Order: sequence, then C-alpha cells, then structure tokens
Amino acid sequence: RQLRAKVMSYNQADFTQAALAAGASDARIIFVHMLPNAASHIIVVAALAIPGMILGETALSFLGLGILPPLVSWGALLRVAQQLPVVINSPWMLFPGGAVVITVLFFTFLGDGLRDAVDPYSI
Repeated sequence: RQLRAKVMSYNQADFTQAALAAGASDARIIFVHMLPNAASHIIVVAALAIPGMILGETALSFLGLGILPPLVSWGALLRVAQQLPVVINSPWMLFPGGAVVITVLFFTFLGDGLRDAVDPYSI
C-alpha cells in the first residue's frame, strides 16, 4: 500500500510530467524515474518493520506459540530463563533478553537514521 501511494504521488510530480512531455514511454518513466525515488522509501519501511517482526516472534515463542524447543529462539530461551532457580544457578540465561533489546534498538535507530538521510526535511 505504501509503495502504491508513493508511486501515485510521483504520477503528478513535475519530473514525471516532464518525462511524459519529452516522449518517454511508460516503462521508462516507471523504471528510470519512479522506482529509484521509491526505493529509498521501501528500504526505510523495511528497516522500521524488522523490530516489530523480531518482537512478535520473540513474544510468540515466549508464550509457547512460536518456534518449538528443538529449534533455538530468543523467546524460547527467555521462557526457560523466567524460572528463578534457573536464573540463580545460571545468570547467563538472561543474555537473550539483552540481545533482543540491542537488536531491536539497532534496527529502530537504523531505520530512523535512514529516514533522516533519505528525507532531510522531515522533522
């Protein structure tokens, strides 16, 4: 939806109208003018969507609805670490929680930085 809205806004842009007036074909306008301008938007949206996906998978695995125990998941590791005797005997079981926080913050800051780099006029 977001890509369609972005491309539709480029449809009325001056550079698209100028290319159309110059006799460029529809395919050339799309691939040379519209897609390069929309690519940065796609990258930013993807970078900002990754933290939500990581948190969703972690939450589902923590609740027992995601990846099951033979496979390794941050949520499954945190589910084991929620028991107090496990944390007292092996405190390193809390490291997956820190890894989730660091990874989510990294991708959030990456997406925010990309958004600022792509559109310096946004506040």
